[in-house]
This record gives sequence, structure tokens and C-alpha cells, in this order.
Amino acid sequence: MFSKPTRPQALALAAVFQSCALTSRLAHTGEAEVDKMQFAMSTLLNQNPDSLQELYVSVDNLQAGIDAMQVFLSDASTAADLKDREIINYVMSTIHLAGKLSRNSRMLAQVKDGIENANNQAQHFSNTHENVCSNIAALYQDTISKMRLKIQVSGSAVYLQQSAVAARIRCMLFSAIRSAFLWRQLGGKRRHLMLQRKTLLETFANN
Repeated sequence: MFSKPTRPQALALAAVFQSCALTSRLAHTGEAEVDKMQFAMSTLLNQNPDSLQELYVSVDNLQAGIDAMQVFLSDASTAADLKDREIINYVMSTIHLAGKLSRNSRMLAQVKDGIENANNQAQHFSNTHENVCSNIAALYQDTISKMRLKIQVSGSAVYLQQSAVAARIRCMLFSAIRSAFLWRQLGGKRRHLMLQRKTLLETFANN
């Protein structure tokens, strides 16, 4: 027996799904909703929130992630289409990487310092400014990309080869890993996704 998934866990997991969905959208179209990218970046740059309320502000900010998560939780074996399956692959990969990162204190310190620098930079520009995204993307390449598991992003080569799009994709993946890290801190387990999908869905029943 193990504990049931909680609403805080489900919120963090929805944030993972939302950032992964943005990754997919950027990879296939070169664009994504600015407000959702700004939200994803804000959750990445806020390393020490006092609460989930401070980090996510409102469940409304996670609705796209909740919708994407519900597709998976309703039937993990038959996602609606290829893009849904890609999103699920990104989710599972970011959860795995968050676990690896949590056990690598040296890389964690490097990530912490790099994100703090990017957050200071964002105070002078915006959290989705090209310079901020480029620095976060470079941090991703210097840390996460060094891990054994590599996330293979699928999409249109036209967009994947554009440096600005590639940088935003790495930012969204970093944001997903950040929320996956939080999900693990809150007690989230991979087996919750496999064995307690119904309970996870029920946490959003009163939205």
C-alpha cells in the first residue's frame, strides 16, 4: 500500500503536462501562447515560493495542463493522437530527469545559481525575453543535456533548427523538470500515474 495522490501533487503534475504541451506546440508550429510561456517561466524562475498558491497563483493558470493530463489519465494506453503521445513521453522523461537531478547535488547547485542569474536578468527585461531564454537554454545544455537520458523532441525541422525556438523549447522542458522536481518533493510517485489515475482525476473534480 502507498498513499493516495494529493491535490498539491496533482497541481504540480498538471504544470509538468502544461510545459510539455507547450514544448510540443513550439516544436510543431514554432509558436505557443505567450501568457502560458510567461507562466511557465515564472514557475521556473521562482525557486523558493512560500506556497503552491504563490507559485501557481490559480488553478485556472494550469487548465491547459489539467486538460492534457486528463487525456493521459483517462486511458494511458491510447492517447488521442501522436502529439498526445509525444507529450506523455516528455512528461515521463522530465519526471525521470527530475529524479536524477535531485540526487546530483553538484548539478543542483549549478542549476540553482544559473536560474538565480536568469531571474535577476528577467527583472530588467521580461521572463520570456530572448536574452533570458537564451541563458536558460544554455544552462539546460550545460546541465540537463549532460545526463544520460536525452529528451528527443519531435516536430518540424523548420522550427527546431531556429535558435530562438530551440531556446524556448529548452526553457519549457526546464520548467517541466522544475515542476516534476516539486511533484516529487510533495510525494508524487511514478506509480501514481500507473495505478491511481482515477484518484488523480478526482482531485480536479471540483474545479
